Amino acid sequence: MPAPGALAAHLSDPVKALTADHSKFEILKGPFASGSEVTAACLSCHTEASNQVMHSVHWAWEYDNPATGQTLGKSKVLNSFCGNVASNETRCTSCHAGYGWTDARAPMPDEPTRVDCLACHDTSGQYAKQDNLAGNPPLAPVDPKAKTITGAPVWPVDLAKAALSVGEPTRENCGNCHFYGGGGDNVKHGDLSSVLLDPPRAVDVHMSKDGANFTCEACHVSDKHVLAGSRYETDVTDPHAADRKPGAARDTAACSSCHSEAPHKGPNPLIAKKLNDHTDRVACQSCHIPEFARGGKATKTWWDWSTAGKLKDGKPYAEEGFIQENGEAKHTYLSTKGDFKWAENVVPHYAWSNGEMVYTLPEEQIDPSAVVEINKVQGSAEEAGARIMPFKRMEGKQAYDTERNVLLYNHVYGPGDGAALWSYFDWSKSLSYAMEYVGLPYSGKYDFTETYMYWPIAHMVAPKEDALTCESCHAAEGRMAGITGVYLPGGGLGIGGKLGLAVFLMALFGVAGHGVLRLFGRKGGHHG
Repeated sequence: MPAPGALAAHLSDPVKALTADHSKFEILKGPFASGSEVTAACLSCHTEASNQVMHSVHWAWEYDNPATGQTLGKSKVLNSFCGNVASNETRCTSCHAGYGWTDARAPMPDEPTRVDCLACHDTSGQYAKQDNLAGNPPLAPVDPKAKTITGAPVWPVDLAKAALSVGEPTRENCGNCHFYGGGGDNVKHGDLSSVLLDPPRAVDVHMSKDGANFTCEACHVSDKHVLAGSRYETDVTDPHAADRKPGAARDTAACSSCHSEAPHKGPNPLIAKKLNDHTDRVACQSCHIPEFARGGKATKTWWDWSTAGKLKDGKPYAEEGFIQENGEAKHTYLSTKGDFKWAENVVPHYAWSNGEMVYTLPEEQIDPSAVVEINKVQGSAEEAGARIMPFKRMEGKQAYDTERNVLLYNHVYGPGDGAALWSYFDWSKSLSYAMEYVGLPYSGKYDFTETYMYWPIAHMVAPKEDALTCESCHAAEGRMAGITGVYLPGGGLGIGGKLGLAVFLMALFGVAGHGVLRLFGRKGGHHG
């Protein structure tokens, strides 16, 4: 087994893992008129690569969960950010691992040359996807008003330069999409931001150059272009961790994949043993990710679509009311999107999780008088495979059909010139357009209901010296105060605990009183 330092060096330097210098291949020198032409050149050697990608979640954006029987994925479920992919494709599929998915009502066509090899393998640093071209890069001439998926102004991509630079995926490759989900840096996940491109050790001990200096694939190991780990079915534990070496192919991406179920070693063996006693109940992340959205990039915690459409002097407007630690201001209101709340250094929401999520699917009946959970965390203290896990709980308000009590699809981007501001200011038109687009019934009557959506927290692992202390949980108002099924010494007693204590004390006094009576009874009743 390689030493951790050697593994980190191997994973952080793509050239060391390559068997060919792609800059020497004539076929990659172009010229290329499209990304698909680059892919065709790649397939002349890597004959099975596209087929492998097309059997991955990155391509299908779909996941069949055998535990719940639900078919999930970006194009299949509603979310608490922009709502849905369908009818908004050119914007949403700008992060797809392919070119030109313009209709999410049907699967992305399995055409090998439509796989985007460069999104994951470019190391030139100048390859980008435009944010409204359904996965295509900006090519000359570019629209000076357009932006990349990271929000930067576009530039004409040099496809030949990108092709000649091909290497193993870096944090930049993964981050270009995953750090900017939901419309901006760290908006969606909370633990995935541009800070992780070069994080200080205090933000992420795994990715920092002063720590392990891992790439994403150090944990999300790739096997035939299928990567370990999924937010649709979270890996709480890895039952086969001991059978694999670090970096070996696997289908899980859990902390125990590398650290085992007894990770604490010392320096005090008694304390280490006590900490290891927690690992069958508490996920590593709960103690070792004390807060998320660290490093100066805030995450969105509230999005109220019901307030979208307000105007000043007949025109849309914006308000800025949150200043990040890095000094950058964030919008707290946009006429085109509604009200927002942001936060940094966020204490997670904790819940029992067995790794499964049950989603509120389109056309599923809801109770709008209560908070609607877009996804529900599954697990309990009684399940051997469940752990107390940290989550980001995204809150907000979304549209629903008041006659049918179902959540609604909304149209918030395009068509045509990519602006279509009418869709923000006329909800009736937006909802009618989207529901007709996806072929679902709509009564024409709508309102807004409060929603929650849960996102597992697994990144931004702090150094061990910054992990939670015992007092963080073992206190009357500690972090585990709302968790059922566990007894927390020092955590105070609920009504059940107080009744139990009363019964215990009465029994104790009864036994003691009985003993005293027997003692005095023997002394007075027996004279020998």
